[in-house]
Amino acid sequence: MKEPVTKFIGMFSLAAGALIALSIQAADYPASKEADWVARDFRFHTGEVLPDVRLHYTTVGAPSGEPVLILHGTAGSGATLLTKDFAGELFGPGQPLDASRYFIILPDALGTGKSTRPSDGLRARFPKYNYEDMVLAQYRLVTEGLGLKHLRLVLGNSMGGMQTWIWGVTYPEFMDALVPMACQPTEMSGRNWMLRRLLVEAIRNDPDWNGGNYSAQPRGIQRLLVQFGIATSGGSQALYNQAPMRAKADALVAQRLAQPFRGDANDVLFQWESSDDYNPSPGLERIRAALVAINSADDERNPTELGILEREIKRVKNGRYVVIPASDQTRGHGTTGNAALWKEHLADLLQRAPRMKK
Repeated sequence: MKEPVTKFIGMFSLAAGALIALSIQAADYPASKEADWVARDFRFHTGEVLPDVRLHYTTVGAPSGEPVLILHGTAGSGATLLTKDFAGELFGPGQPLDASRYFIILPDALGTGKSTRPSDGLRARFPKYNYEDMVLAQYRLVTEGLGLKHLRLVLGNSMGGMQTWIWGVTYPEFMDALVPMACQPTEMSGRNWMLRRLLVEAIRNDPDWNGGNYSAQPRGIQRLLVQFGIATSGGSQALYNQAPMRAKADALVAQRLAQPFRGDANDVLFQWESSDDYNPSPGLERIRAALVAINSADDERNPTELGILEREIKRVKNGRYVVIPASDQTRGHGTTGNAALWKEHLADLLQRAPRMKK
């Protein structure tokens, strides 16, 4: 019987200076490169086909390195992972995904970033895609576009974490290791889905939306996204530390509301609604790769007190899980964006995960 990982080494202790030291300096890594590949005759789960689907991606390291696929969260892109707290803690010399050893692939998911998306022209007539379509696009990019036959690792955060579970269920022999983060291996439910549904319906019912054929971005979308963000991410301790009194809380809200919306309402609607039929749970026994799932105790979207991950991980043959305890270093659903909090578990996984036959 699997034992949950409930004890954490020094870096997770509130008193541990090592965590601060790890976070201060982010090692250098090779310059990233961006490219596009076009998937021809892309068939969606609905049966709809687009003749050309552009898949944008970013890479770090040489193609001769061991390939690693890293998947971003909802409304993000591969480039949004190139931060000091994420790439700076992972891709540098001697770090767990040292780019002198690994070929790191950061795709923009279908419908996001610079990949084909509704705002390219089809708007609300764009095929309704789901996470399985997004994973299929990633698989075609990796196999057809980059000519790879095997991955050392698939790692993802939030939406990318859920897609990591789908990778393990759908292509169980294709990778050696899996790290799904900030997610659950079960269907959308509870507050997580309720708030997503409210977000989607608020966009559809915005008087400016006009069935997706708006001439200007709906005026209410920035307020909607700020409300959703505060409700579902940030961490109770962190938000309190930023706003320990009403005046500071008001100022924080005002600051966020004043930021311009730079996206597209149709893109946002499709991105959030794409999770509505997500559910890898029926296939968890098919996973063969070594797996460590990483969540945080203060994740607003994936409450640990529900015991979902603890229950479902028992069905994963080579799986275990880690829960990062809440602290003034964590950020709720955004916690796993700080790789210093979990990279030792990734290093351990890569050290012990056997290489499957290619």
